[in-house]
Amino acid sequence: MESEVIEFDIGLGGGGGAGSGSGDDDMDGEHPVMDDDMADSSPPGGAFGAIYIPEGDPDLEPYENMEFESEEAAKAFYNSYARRVGFSTRVSSSRRSRKDGAIIQRSFVCAKEGFRNLNEKRTKDREIKRPRTITRVGCKASLSVKIQDSSGKWVVSGFVKEHNHELVPPDQVHCLRSHRQISGPAKTLIDTLQAAGMGPRKIMSALIKEYGGISKVGFTEVDCRNYMRNNRQRSFEGEIQLLLDYLRQMHAENPSFFYAVQGDEDQCTGNVLWADPKARMNYTYFADTVTFDTTYRSNRYRLPFAPFTGVNHHGQPVLFGCAFLINESEASFVWLFNTWLMAMSGRPPVSITTDYDMVIRSAIMQVFPETRHRFCKWHIFKKCQEKLSIVFLQHPNFEADFHKCVNLTDSIEEFESCWLSLVDKYDLRDHEWLQTIYSARKQWVPVYLRDTFFAEMSITQRSDSMNSYFDGYVNASTNLNQFFKLYEKALESRNEKEVKADYDTMNTSPVLKTPSPMEKQASELYTRKLFVRFQEELVGTLTFMASKVDDDGEVTTYQVAKFGEDHKAYYVKFNVLEMRATCSCQMFEFSGLLCRHVLAVFRVTNVLTLPSHYILKRWTRNAKSTIILEERATGVFNSYLESHTVRFNTLRHEAFKFVDEGAESIDSYNMAMVALQEASKRVAFATKNEGKTPMINGRIREDSTNGGSPANICSDDHPKSNSQQFSEDDMDKKIKDLTHELDCANRKCEVYRANLLSVLRDIEDHKQQLSVKVQNVKLSMKDVL
Repeated sequence: MESEVIEFDIGLGGGGGAGSGSGDDDMDGEHPVMDDDMADSSPPGGAFGAIYIPEGDPDLEPYENMEFESEEAAKAFYNSYARRVGFSTRVSSSRRSRKDGAIIQRSFVCAKEGFRNLNEKRTKDREIKRPRTITRVGCKASLSVKIQDSSGKWVVSGFVKEHNHELVPPDQVHCLRSHRQISGPAKTLIDTLQAAGMGPRKIMSALIKEYGGISKVGFTEVDCRNYMRNNRQRSFEGEIQLLLDYLRQMHAENPSFFYAVQGDEDQCTGNVLWADPKARMNYTYFADTVTFDTTYRSNRYRLPFAPFTGVNHHGQPVLFGCAFLINESEASFVWLFNTWLMAMSGRPPVSITTDYDMVIRSAIMQVFPETRHRFCKWHIFKKCQEKLSIVFLQHPNFEADFHKCVNLTDSIEEFESCWLSLVDKYDLRDHEWLQTIYSARKQWVPVYLRDTFFAEMSITQRSDSMNSYFDGYVNASTNLNQFFKLYEKALESRNEKEVKADYDTMNTSPVLKTPSPMEKQASELYTRKLFVRFQEELVGTLTFMASKVDDDGEVTTYQVAKFGEDHKAYYVKFNVLEMRATCSCQMFEFSGLLCRHVLAVFRVTNVLTLPSHYILKRWTRNAKSTIILEERATGVFNSYLESHTVRFNTLRHEAFKFVDEGAESIDSYNMAMVALQEASKRVAFATKNEGKTPMINGRIREDSTNGGSPANICSDDHPKSNSQQFSEDDMDKKIKDLTHELDCANRKCEVYRANLLSVLRDIEDHKQQLSVKVQNVKLSMKDVL
């Protein structure tokens, strides 16, 4: 029978990066281990061998003494045969010559040959965290070839055809490890789409459409992902010097510019962190809450660009530092957080918000054990679009009910009840993703987090500071050459917005909507945006009614609800002596601004100004000032109001106790009425003679013409002589004169103090205006250059 030579590209075994299975697994695996596979010994890019096949029989099976020109040709033939039949192959064993060590015999086997050694990857101290599926089942199918000394050709010395397992149908063969290869044209297309910023999933969709089906593509999404990862790793290693050069230059220009490289800086195989002087200074003012965002993909290599951000006194995002993460392992995050904390002078934040990630969670627990860690709720909602897509399609109302359950419940009990009703209503108690996020509910559901400060003005609306600092500047198609130019533009833009907000706050006055002294006080203390937010709460009190429901002698509890909506009530506990109030909505704890419910209680209890402990400096116009003006600027007026408020509430508190005791019996009632009448006369006398009433031994001296009381109140009951009486009158006159002089001196001091404070405020305002002008000049010079 006449023969012809047919060439096989043995790159089918995975040459060029397609092989990505795990250990002995046939199908996809997340972590490629290239042991023993057909791909392992294939030269990159493929190799060619020749075999002799009788003409007209392309589906020839192996047989004894079948000849091949080379070992590679034999391997290619067996792999091609395996593809037609429906199984994967790998190299099993070989024999070498005792003379020169050359391979003289090779065995190729079904990938399911043998059994896995379950102890091979265990150590004394560590167990396998994610054991892989067992796929080796002891299959005996194999092909053995050996070299002939006379001709140098390779001949089949053994062939076992039978398998002890099901074979893979043709439409699934592309999933078998030894048959997955990324061809040259496919690599070119992947490179092009990756440079355009597309991810593996979208690229695979394009390839499937281009080739007419997944089976014709010849590889899986895992292979595509691995190829892209290797691509960007090689490319990044070639251009990482750009990053290091930039950081070194910035540090040389300003030694306060901080940067650190994990591992060897010359090789730069680890992560990189940097923080400019402004970022480090910002942290000294606004270190209470931090957002760490790993969702950015800053360049075409899709390495995670991870900024640390916070919230400034205008509610704007502010930068605390940035990082490039070569990998996102737990060790990498631990290094990053420790290094960033060192750059921030070792001061941990009160709270930190990150994407939903268990690895990040573990690292934060190690580095920030006292910091409250929150998963970004909006990131979880975004993942729900993917994880619950089928549920959303099957149940159109589920998404709205889900958001209501998370956002609109006011207590932990209400959320738990609502969640159980939700999963029961849609029969989703066993849904894996819902179970996962429910188990982490204390780190992302608002009702569990309201007792901690996160600097957010609304619990239900997305904060402007979340994931937005570099939006519009850095995206998936930005390469390293472009990155730092866009990075610096983002910094300039954010700085300009802060300067503009400072200018508006310092040079314009807000429109007041009420005659409340509290509103005027807030307008002079808060930045414009924060005042507007406070004003909304203050005006909102007009639609609320506060009713006392309990009083234990120290703390009074009020029920606060909108008129006609008693079923939707909040509860405010108010300690009148300490001027401290807490609300069940916990808005002050969460945002640092008092809610309308507490303000409604202040209104009915005659609290006219904000107590100083409810004014957070970080929200004031002087948040960055070293001169504490907000406590002095309105000192004269506010001290009067606060002292009046304290006097009023203290008297009322004591009066209520007096009334309760006086009403116990007829005798106590009569005695209480006599005491009240006497007290009323004394108060009226003191009011009429305010600032003029003479005092003797700390007690009021009252004239008989003003209330009929005795002319003198002395420390003994013996009558006084006329000379003694005259002497006391002289003393009273002298005391009155001295008191008048003291009052005049005090008024002058208050005027001088007010003038001095006015000068200090003018100096501070002038400094702020100069800062604005300097920044504007800098920006103008940059535009000119």
